[in-house]
Amino acid sequence: MKLQNALFFIALIFSIFSINAQIKGKVVDALDNYPLEYASVAIYKVADKKLVTGVVTNLEGFFIIDAIRPGNYYIEVTFLGYETKVIKNIHPKSKGALINLDTIKLVLGSANQLNEVVLRAEKQTVSHKIDRQVFDTQKYQTTVGGNAVDVVRNLPSVTINGLGEISVRGSKGFTVLINEKPTQGDASTILAQLPANAIEKIELITAPSAKYDTEGKGGILNIITKKGAIDGTFAQINLRGGFPSIEDYDTQVAAKRFGVDATINKRSGKWNLSFGASYQRNDKTGRREGDMFIINTPENTTTFLPSNGERSFDEITYNGRFNVDFTPDDKNNFSIGFFAGKRTKDRLADIVYNNYAVSPINSNNRLYKLTYFNHNLRTRKGDFALGSFDYSHKFNNDSKLSTSILYEYTFLGGPTENDNLGFPDNAIVYQREFNTNDNPLHGNRFNLDYQWKPFSFGILETGYQFRNLEHTGKFVYERNGNLVPEFSSDVSLKRVIHSGYAQLSGAKNKWDYNAGVRLESMDREYKETLRSDGIENVYNLDFVKLFPSASLQYKIDDKTNIKTAYSKRVERTTTFKMNSFAEREHSEVFEQGDNTLQPEFIDLVELGITKKLKGGNSIYATGYFRHVKNVINRVNTLAYQSNGAVIDSIINRVYSNVGNSNSIGLEVGATIKPSKNWTNFIGVNVYNYDIDGVLNFRHRDGVERNYDIDTNATIYSINLNSTYNFWQNASVQFTFNYLSDRVTAMGEDSRFYSPNLTFRKKFMEDRLTATLQWQNIDMGIFKTNEQRITTSSANQFYTTTNYVYEVDMITLNLSYTFNAVKNKSKFIDSEFGKREF
Repeated sequence: MKLQNALFFIALIFSIFSINAQIKGKVVDALDNYPLEYASVAIYKVADKKLVTGVVTNLEGFFIIDAIRPGNYYIEVTFLGYETKVIKNIHPKSKGALINLDTIKLVLGSANQLNEVVLRAEKQTVSHKIDRQVFDTQKYQTTVGGNAVDVVRNLPSVTINGLGEISVRGSKGFTVLINEKPTQGDASTILAQLPANAIEKIELITAPSAKYDTEGKGGILNIITKKGAIDGTFAQINLRGGFPSIEDYDTQVAAKRFGVDATINKRSGKWNLSFGASYQRNDKTGRREGDMFIINTPENTTTFLPSNGERSFDEITYNGRFNVDFTPDDKNNFSIGFFAGKRTKDRLADIVYNNYAVSPINSNNRLYKLTYFNHNLRTRKGDFALGSFDYSHKFNNDSKLSTSILYEYTFLGGPTENDNLGFPDNAIVYQREFNTNDNPLHGNRFNLDYQWKPFSFGILETGYQFRNLEHTGKFVYERNGNLVPEFSSDVSLKRVIHSGYAQLSGAKNKWDYNAGVRLESMDREYKETLRSDGIENVYNLDFVKLFPSASLQYKIDDKTNIKTAYSKRVERTTTFKMNSFAEREHSEVFEQGDNTLQPEFIDLVELGITKKLKGGNSIYATGYFRHVKNVINRVNTLAYQSNGAVIDSIINRVYSNVGNSNSIGLEVGATIKPSKNWTNFIGVNVYNYDIDGVLNFRHRDGVERNYDIDTNATIYSINLNSTYNFWQNASVQFTFNYLSDRVTAMGEDSRFYSPNLTFRKKFMEDRLTATLQWQNIDMGIFKTNEQRITTSSANQFYTTTNYVYEVDMITLNLSYTFNAVKNKSKFIDSEFGKREF
């Protein structure tokens, strides 16, 4: 009986698939052929106009309608803001017929139609796709007039500490894309150059697929800039001005905060031209309160170095850029871009030190006491100039070939002044040190990608990428006007990367899937020549590795999805972290790299669920595990003289591989709407982090010192965004970013938090937007924008530094749009140099 039932069931399934037909196609924007995800495709009977069934398009705009019986039908394709497309004469006749509608192009609704009926729908703060979370940046009013850093700090997985370092799920290593184009700069530097006004949305890709470059252990932040869709001219100017500081922190010069950026976009027929310029002054005042002691066992002494003084930043950035797109037909697109800019960042640390020593160890017997004033000014300068060319071609079978070429020249440099003077008499000079560097960088990248659909069940993508980096540097260290040859050097880094990938992605019924592999070959050659002996040392590192990835998503119902993913990544090292020649960071700190530094290799697994609730509410949760091999940390060690003796008032700060780390965590986010006018978004990330290994560091005296690394802690962060709309064009928003205490390889960083309040009002038919911001709310009550960093090594040293930065900052931002045409500006950005800034 069971056999009969099974045979009947198989016959029934066979008959269904043999009788019914299948209809497929792709929905795109008629102007730029951009795929429209979640467009609705509905099929109706011609006879009675009754709905038979319907589907929505996937990420690439594709759809498939199964199980259509023979008959006469028509199809309606709709998407919010676009005109409905009706396709008539759909006549599946034969059993198992396949009807391919090819590409269906939707046109935006005309201005007259939009004037007749105004539809107002609130976008979700966050939406979820198979491989990414997408955040609507328009929800973050506190970012108006700022830059991309102000935007990303609100994302649930992202935190920013007191030093301005950005982390994704606790990792500082991640990649930034601009409109899907790769960059190779330092993340904070790239984001600081991009005006928040130009950003439409941000995509957080925590487990990237094989088609993306493998760089970045924290994943990828893809910045999508604003786009328009109709011909015309767009012009916008943004002005920002900061009110005088409420607290001056006894700084020598008051902080200045102002800026202007302008964008002009002209779109006409086959051409799209974008021009932009920006000037930003963004100072930050503050203080540095420190304490340190070093135990010198052979001398039986303990040296103490408490300190207090100004630590402020002056930053100026200005740039100009243009981009030209030419689309001669619906199959070809050409794009040329150019960017040039300058950035200067001065970090001033004018600090009073109270230096004294006791002997024997743990006694109160002071050997001496010296109070002195340390003037430390570190300047970082960067000149950027780069150009790019992109071309894409679509074939008749909907396959696509894309190629991209980028060349970048960056000149980096900037001196550090370190003067130890008398106190209170600064005319007394104990020591003057000066170290500077000139390090030009040349980088180029070439991409070739091909996409087609050879199978009914998915899209196949393949590609090749070539990246080349040449970075040289001349480092000069002077003391009291004389060259210090043992600290002066010439360095050179050459890195060549070849990579190729293959990836299959698709959707079937309730499943979305993605799987691929990337093969990467890297050749790295690092050279350094010490001026004291003229000997050139060469350090090579080569590898060929496979980087697999996979993602799977299942749609339980219209409101609930579950997904899982795996991705293997790499975090490559910068020249700065490999330069083993010391630089005087502060009076008590030498900073240097490790010339044998190994890349980090990362394995990530995650499992998540998303749920839409009534009234615009939603919730999601993602559990993840990340393993990092060769984890790189900035750690402190004792500093030694050339004869092997301990320098009892200086610590060596070194970038080094310290072992392996594991992170296991849970990320939860929710959109909560208590009322129509009040929307809240909260994101919480909790994870356990541990590092296990040994720090092996060889000083210039040739003696290797080992430090055991074994740390474990639970860390969490909270990002809250609460917005209340008074009426259609006025609102108030409160944001709160909190980062808990967290462990490092040799110590602990304290909690860090920042509350902010923003008032926003639109005028002149929404052409003028005024935004009043109150950042780092403190009012003398809280310890906002303040963080303590502590390191120690048993029976050797202890350091603790409290960074206190400016609070209660008031800023007014004005943004004026000269017409209603949407912006379609898109610009290239630095790929190589900003990573080294």
